[in-house]
Amino acid sequence: MIAADPWDRYSRQMRFPGLGKAGQERLLASRVTLCGCGALGTVLANALVRAGVGMLRIADRDFVEPSNLQRQVLFDESDVTENLPKAEAAARKLRQINSSVTVEPVVTDINRTNIEDLCRDADLILDGSDNFELRYLINDVSVKLGKPWVYGGAVGSEGMTMTIVPGQTPCLRCVFEAAPGPGETGTCETAGVLGPAVGIVANFQAAEALKILSGHLEAINRDLLVLNVWDNTIKRVKIAPLAGRKGKCPCCAQRRFEWLEGEHGTQTTTLCGRNAVQVTHRRASRLDFETLAQTLRSSGTVSFNKFLLKFHLVENGEAYEFTVFPDGRAIIKGTSEPDKARTLYARYVGY
Repeated sequence: MIAADPWDRYSRQMRFPGLGKAGQERLLASRVTLCGCGALGTVLANALVRAGVGMLRIADRDFVEPSNLQRQVLFDESDVTENLPKAEAAARKLRQINSSVTVEPVVTDINRTNIEDLCRDADLILDGSDNFELRYLINDVSVKLGKPWVYGGAVGSEGMTMTIVPGQTPCLRCVFEAAPGPGETGTCETAGVLGPAVGIVANFQAAEALKILSGHLEAINRDLLVLNVWDNTIKRVKIAPLAGRKGKCPCCAQRRFEWLEGEHGTQTTTLCGRNAVQVTHRRASRLDFETLAQTLRSSGTVSFNKFLLKFHLVENGEAYEFTVFPDGRAIIKGTSEPDKARTLYARYVGY
């Protein structure tokens, strides 16, 4: 039975002096947009709905798969069987956890054409994504709209997080001016990931969200926090000196929103009659095929020469063939859906 007193649900966190009833009231009136509902996103959504945010919008393009269950805490085998979108599956669970919270699932590929609409009425944006392209889009829209956001990422046993409050802290591009190119960083599919690393990073993000939404900006983390659960290390990297990089940051100092305006990122083209999609990388780069091949061999068969790399993959019973070119462009055969191709590209080539 749910207690008759609606405040009883939140009584334990309200007893914490940093929050109190006033902070809880602010939480109940808050609106959050969560970009991505995978490993980080499910932990974040679970924590915020239990804490009593007023409205949580969950935007994600993907479906629940068996490999998700190792670390994506809101999903179970029935979601796989029903072939549910992650946003919808998460919303169903969250409404059972706290029916007083408005949970809005949005099954969509977040991109530069829709991210402003998804975030405009939010008090906070949370990063539950698995790719750098979306994180740089979030950073652009955060600075443009003046909305705080919390970055998080985890691969292997390592994770990191930082909090961005426009006008008060450095933005993502102050710290990481350019996103890594295709094949330059590992992904969960190529490097693996430990569930505890994800959980720790996401819970740090959730704590930052509670501080911001309850009106305690003085308590936020103003460093880049880097942790490794296998090596038992936690590092705090001071980023305050990078604020605006003395007016050189293209985003928060010069207010050039290059990701929102389409100057960076990927674009897709469905190849008529070929059951294939071409993914083009807007930033000119040269892939190291030997390095990329090493990361892909654990997931499928790989061959390459100086002109192209071929990667054959079977995922959930579906066969895909990647043809990757030195400039990062890839033709992905086995799907005609651009969203699916972008997901596969981010998972295996990485961006």
